[in-house]
Amino acid sequence: MQTFIFGHRNPDTDSVCASMALSYLMNETGKNTVPKVLGHLNNESKFVIDYFKVKEPDYLNDTKVRIKDLKYNKKAIANINDSIYDVYLTMQKESVTAIPLVDDNKKLAGFVTLKEIAKFLISGDKEKVDTTYDHILNSLKGQALLRFDDTIKGNIMVASFQSKTFQEEVTLGDKDILIVGDRYKILDYAIDSHVKLIVLTGSHILPNKLLKKAEKNKINVIISEDNSLETANRVMLGNRIRLINTNAKPVTVNNKDYRTDFIALANKLGHTHYPVVNSKNECLGLLKVTSADNYNKQKVILVDHNSLEQSAIGIEEAEITEIIDHHNLGAIGTNVPINFRSMPVGCTCTIIYNMFVEKKISIPRHIAGLMLSAILSDTLIFKSPTTTEEDIFAASKLAKLAKVNIDEYGYLMFKAASSIKGMNVNDLINQDFKSYSVGNNTLGISQVMTMDFNEIEEHIDDYIMKLDELSSNYLCCCLFITDVYKNGSYVIYNSKAGDIIGEAFDLKDVYEGVYIADLVSRKKQMLPALLEVLQKRV
Repeated sequence: MQTFIFGHRNPDTDSVCASMALSYLMNETGKNTVPKVLGHLNNESKFVIDYFKVKEPDYLNDTKVRIKDLKYNKKAIANINDSIYDVYLTMQKESVTAIPLVDDNKKLAGFVTLKEIAKFLISGDKEKVDTTYDHILNSLKGQALLRFDDTIKGNIMVASFQSKTFQEEVTLGDKDILIVGDRYKILDYAIDSHVKLIVLTGSHILPNKLLKKAEKNKINVIISEDNSLETANRVMLGNRIRLINTNAKPVTVNNKDYRTDFIALANKLGHTHYPVVNSKNECLGLLKVTSADNYNKQKVILVDHNSLEQSAIGIEEAEITEIIDHHNLGAIGTNVPINFRSMPVGCTCTIIYNMFVEKKISIPRHIAGLMLSAILSDTLIFKSPTTTEEDIFAASKLAKLAKVNIDEYGYLMFKAASSIKGMNVNDLINQDFKSYSVGNNTLGISQVMTMDFNEIEEHIDDYIMKLDELSSNYLCCCLFITDVYKNGSYVIYNSKAGDIIGEAFDLKDVYEGVYIADLVSRKKQMLPALLEVLQKRV
């Protein structure tokens, strides 16, 4: 089973590049991992991926358990043209009391329960037969004596009268299926009447004279070891299952449906068995309600975050096997001990670089470029107060492997990242939005790196309006517009949060779009200052 590696929602360059670099490292050591992203890539990340010519990670919507993860019965399937007998044997073998029926293209064609089979055997038409020679042969566990037709269709007749009475009162034809023992006059009469099938009971055989006549008249003959009554019942079991009242449109579950939705559906309807289908209506098996708690969790590794709010939807249903992060500890818990690697450095990729060194795995140019880009992004080319000597050292080594000049490449990267053309208010705020809990209060911080604050300022009322909408879920909701080259940030906030912003950053004059010099780091400057104020209000 593959392990997914991903960073936080609204992924930044560190989140994206750390996923890809760690996946490469683990796969080089024999693991089976795949990097994923939980949102659209920002301009900076797109620039990095294009520059180093790597494939963008696939989007991961959630880690919730789906039907495909449940251990449902993939063998509990029968063909709509199978015999009642064979379908029953399959149900018995798979320990189910209902089974989906499919056509020859594996498309769901019906659904039958053991109750419907029993109902047919008790009150169904016991004389009608519409099946194949092979189905009757199998249901009888008989011996094929003569065979001329694949399809056998007609009415069952048991020779229970005396020979004279039978010939005088019973008219036979080519749609009759005669069940008879060693009653040779009746057999001779049946062969002359060109019946569709003769089933000889008690393991009796045809005398040579009658055998030659039956062969000449192309009469199908099967030998059964059972008596007439048992044989008649078994012939009826040889009928195609489609003759029973099968449900052509049963309630199904798609293999991509969520487990939680299935449980809600099962609780509502009260059924115990559900056919599992895919988007093409191909039947994949049968799901019992009792199997809902038997499933494989998606294995995941988290990078650049360790809190529930920032992780994938349904992370509580996944199996977290490892966390690599450089942030403060969040509220993610695990049922078993895991590898948790956290360092007070400016970037997750600094930690991953050290892991490459420790494991003595060579770093190819494109992976070095990804990790370098993440470090330059998170440390704002070493201007952020989060920058450590470990970050600078790792970046210098990675720059050589990536064959780029740090200053020149960093400028190109931030220039690409700072462009906000084509982005609306909602996109820009949500691009790198993170939430934090303080007691019963919630804080929302969005940060965008750009040198185009004037373009944002022209529509500042729209930004305030959007932040006010978001603030129904947050005590304080703010957007920091960070200018890397000015080494400071402008801040826009929801209308009722002015006093919080003023107190957090010691501002005498607080207004929308106020510039705060030397404020560039969300983790080390913005977040701690705001949390300190909010903690006083718990």
